[in-house]
Amino acid sequence: MSRATMNMTAGRINAPRLSHLSWILLAVAVAAGFGLPAVVGSVLVLTLLTQAVIGGMLAVGVGFLIRQNGVVSFGHAAWYGVSAYCLGLLLRHGVLPVELALVLALAVPTLTAFLLGLVIVRVPGVAFSMLTLAVGQAFHEFAMKAQGLTNGDDGFAIPLPDSLFGLPISTVQQPDTMFVLCWTLLALVIFGLYVTVRSPFGRLTEAIRENEERARFIGYKTVLPRAATYAISAFVAALAGLLFALYNGFVSPEVLHWSLSGSALIMAVIGGSRLLWGPALGAVIFFFLKDLAGNLTEHWPAMIGVTVIVVTVLMPAGIAGTIAGTLAELTGRLRRAGGRA
Repeated sequence: MSRATMNMTAGRINAPRLSHLSWILLAVAVAAGFGLPAVVGSVLVLTLLTQAVIGGMLAVGVGFLIRQNGVVSFGHAAWYGVSAYCLGLLLRHGVLPVELALVLALAVPTLTAFLLGLVIVRVPGVAFSMLTLAVGQAFHEFAMKAQGLTNGDDGFAIPLPDSLFGLPISTVQQPDTMFVLCWTLLALVIFGLYVTVRSPFGRLTEAIRENEERARFIGYKTVLPRAATYAISAFVAALAGLLFALYNGFVSPEVLHWSLSGSALIMAVIGGSRLLWGPALGAVIFFFLKDLAGNLTEHWPAMIGVTVIVVTVLMPAGIAGTIAGTLAELTGRLRRAGGRA
């Protein structure tokens, strides 16, 4: 029986205090994001990094769902794309100021995912994955068919205003400044998820993931926490979609397609979902491998597929999990060597 399950059985799910190291690591991560553009002079590399960070945020949402609910989503592009379309449509029709449009573009997919989650999280395993795929493709088909609203397959340019929160709109469309913004938000998202998984809510969802029947037996409601977890992961995906829309100033049905959900899942698998930052690492590897392989052959998806197979077979915990495990083993050996001395 796991620690989370034992704590739950004993009726005590306590939240450990955050260590000073956690805050220091967050500060270092944010500072690294501000410093990287000064080190990387290439606009192409910064553009690739910005895309990787946005993709990494989507993958972090997928990985969080796997980690906390133990289920795989094949349709998280839905929340990514709905957020981008919400922003685009609200600005296109001049319904709201851009600041309120940003809030609504995050709230709509998150609330929709929560309401949907109240139904679909009751379905286990592969059936859940298929339902998420169906939901994602339903949004994609709607975007394709609703010509009058979404301009169909052609998509549309988002009429961004001249300024955003008092800053020139160019701030979110230049690779160096957008990279800093995306990186900082990614660091804050991972830190927020870290706080969440250490909270009583996070411990409860872990215990439900490990043994839902036991959780119900001792009196816990299991559907609401699982739906909330699904909504949190959708919020992270929606934030990634929002950044994509601001950076590119364009939206099309591609942002809702299942292939984007598949790419995010591949990133999570490569990086590993046991650690919250694993999918983000997987996204960076995915984008640079895709760029490198794309320059060599048009069959680059095959190289991505081989990479996934190698990682799955040789590193079941993903690259991040393998790195963390190796570091923990080395630290243990050094402590034992120090103790004998």
